Amino acid sequence: MKAFLRSLGAVAAGLTLAFVLVLGVELFSSVVHPFPVPFDGDIPAHVRRYPGWVLGVVVFAWGATFLLATGVASRIGSRRTGTVVGGLLACALLFNLAMLPYAPWFKVAMILACPFACWAGLRLGQARVPADGA
Repeated sequence: MKAFLRSLGAVAAGLTLAFVLVLGVELFSSVVHPFPVPFDGDIPAHVRRYPGWVLGVVVFAWGATFLLATGVASRIGSRRTGTVVGGLLACALLFNLAMLPYAPWFKVAMILACPFACWAGLRLGQARVPADGA
C-alpha cells in the first residue's frame, strides 16, 4: 500500500508541475501573441497567426515541461511513474497538435523534442548521488 501511495503521489507531483509549467507557457504566449481586440472566438485563426519565434520558444518550453515533470515523477516514485506522466503529457500534446492548425515544422519539432525530453527526464530522475558525496 505504501508503494502504491508513493507512486500515486509521484504521478500527482509530476502532473501538478506540468500543469504549472503549461500555465506559464500559455501566459508567455498570451503576452507575446495576445488575442485581437475584439476577439471573435476563432482559436484556429489565432493559432495560424503565431509568429515562428513564439512557436520555437514553445517547443523549448514544452520540452522543458516534459523533462522536469517526468524527472520529478521518476525521482519521487520510479521510472514507471515518470513514464506514466510522460505518456499522459504525450496524449495531451498529440490532442493539441491534432486539434489546432499549427505550422507543420512545429508539429514535427514537438513530436521529436518531447519524447527525447521525456527520456532525459527519466534518466535525470533516476540519477543518484553517492552517499559519501564522491
